[in-house]
Amino acid sequence: MKKVLIVDDDVAVTNYFMVFLMQTERFESTVVNDSRKVEELLSNEDFSVIMLDLDMPNVSGIDILNMMQARKISTPVIILTGANDVDLAVKSMKRGAFDYLTKPVDDEHLIEVLDSAIEHGALNVKLDLLPENLTQGELTDKKVFEHLPTQNKEMISLFHNAEKVAKCDLSIFIWGEQGTGKESLARAIHRSSLRVSKPFIAVDGAAHRQDDFSSELFGRAKDWSGKHDEKQGFIEASKGGTLFIDNIDCLGLPVQARLKRVIQNSEYYKDSSTEIIKSDVRIIVSSTRDLTSSKYRDTFSRDLLYHLMVNSMRIPPLRKRQEDIPLIVDYFLKQELTKLKQDGKTLTISDDFMELLLQYSYPDNIQELQNIIACAVVGAEGNEITLSNLSPYIRERINPGDSTGDFIPARLKDCISDHIDKTLKYCGGNIDQAAALLGVSVDKVSDHLLTK
Repeated sequence: MKKVLIVDDDVAVTNYFMVFLMQTERFESTVVNDSRKVEELLSNEDFSVIMLDLDMPNVSGIDILNMMQARKISTPVIILTGANDVDLAVKSMKRGAFDYLTKPVDDEHLIEVLDSAIEHGALNVKLDLLPENLTQGELTDKKVFEHLPTQNKEMISLFHNAEKVAKCDLSIFIWGEQGTGKESLARAIHRSSLRVSKPFIAVDGAAHRQDDFSSELFGRAKDWSGKHDEKQGFIEASKGGTLFIDNIDCLGLPVQARLKRVIQNSEYYKDSSTEIIKSDVRIIVSSTRDLTSSKYRDTFSRDLLYHLMVNSMRIPPLRKRQEDIPLIVDYFLKQELTKLKQDGKTLTISDDFMELLLQYSYPDNIQELQNIIACAVVGAEGNEITLSNLSPYIRERINPGDSTGDFIPARLKDCISDHIDKTLKYCGGNIDQAAALLGVSVDKVSDHLLTK
């Protein structure tokens, strides 16, 4: 039987859970009503899963999660919370909790979450037993990540984690700004996995209408009326392999709920059908948005988010790893010469050209740098790329000219407003990129637009 630790200061609640789990004949329960005893108990006993109340006197549930993180106790935790404590539940997920349940808890759902948590805990044990060289030192296979050249410590740590997680079938959430290489990382994970010989299919959630994406993702059964033929969905097409869904936040709530079922129970049904189909696919999703933010509470399923956040990876923007720019430039130089069938040609970057590249903030990240190099290679004469090969438009964006007009005093508030407007125009209206360049919150830029 699996050992469950139930921590709640309400005796009636713990008694109910203890009796219910005992009746299943699958779980052995240990009850703690005084949260001060948890740390000592975890030092002396191992549990398959912990059910933890957040709102307790003396030692709160968040305090216990912090303690577990500090002591590297990896037992999966299911949070017990009230209906009005969703934000607190989000905070607990960021501290490593597996999932949360809102009181009063549905018995059937409780068993499902317990089973998932225990399975996740077993996967973590398998990961901990993987060879040590997967977590430190050299990567097992550097070629897998060669299309993401880096010497940045945060990126290298990310690669080690990706290589480690690739060995199991956990779903993964990759997030980062537009153009940081989220799909490239997903492909690297696929190539490092046991699914490498099976398909890798990438689909963009933003490229499909919400009402059409259901049949695109899950497929469609033949309509009894004959109006629609049977249709294969992305999940079926990815069988045995990996399905990468970019811009996951663009999916509608009904599709999100069905996708959670695929991740949690490896099963789904096609549109126009009630037949349950077992799935065999690894799901990797990505977004440019921090979906843990409360502003996405009404548009993105908290249940799906919590399943994804168990294994999340954030790719830092290019402006925060400037040391990688020369490596990436060299990589794109070779790539562009290969496209032009000039593999044998030697092409270098002049010092002033490289200096300009190092000064730029790259709102569109690696994608923008790739476009800059591609244009420069096409226009290059001889064996060196110089500033003359940089289009005036790009040069002005990288190094805007100084104004020579007479200084005219203005109210600071007006100057700030004008600067935000110019930054938004510079970013093509992309609020996320503008906020990043300005060093302010997205809400700050949005409020500016609303007050105009």
